[in-house]
Amino acid sequence: MLSLQEISDRLEIQQLMCDYASAIDRRDFDALDRVFTPDAQIDYRAMGGIHGDYPKIKRWLQQTLQWFPAYYHMLGNLSIVFDGDRASTRCICFNPMRMPLPGQPQPQTVFFGFWYLDELLRTPDGWRITRRAEQKCFDFNLPAQLAGMAGPP
Repeated sequence: MLSLQEISDRLEIQQLMCDYASAIDRRDFDALDRVFTPDAQIDYRAMGGIHGDYPKIKRWLQQTLQWFPAYYHMLGNLSIVFDGDRASTRCICFNPMRMPLPGQPQPQTVFFGFWYLDELLRTPDGWRITRRAEQKCFDFNLPAQLAGMAGPP
């Protein structure tokens, strides 16, 4: 049986994952300040991105996501393991993105499937992600010239 504290923690972490996806999808990058710790380490290389500390990743997201006219993050299957004021999570993400291609009249839709592997810390302001990595499952319809790159040319 779950304690009231664990139920509360689970709901807060579930909301944190939604807050991340909503911030990215609304392009409200300052809202990510309430998702990550200031010193969080983030690794998006599995899906063609970069890795680094949170400030570097925030700047990269602001610049890179301008290239995509439309995208969204659909999250699910959130697994949480607690260790006192720390937690580890695994959360699946389905991420279709519209991508303009040089010489093509219409953007192309690319589909990404991956897991977010996170480490979290309970802070005075609530749960925050201290470490995030992506684990690739698949990509579909990715243009050959972009495979392995950290963003469109």
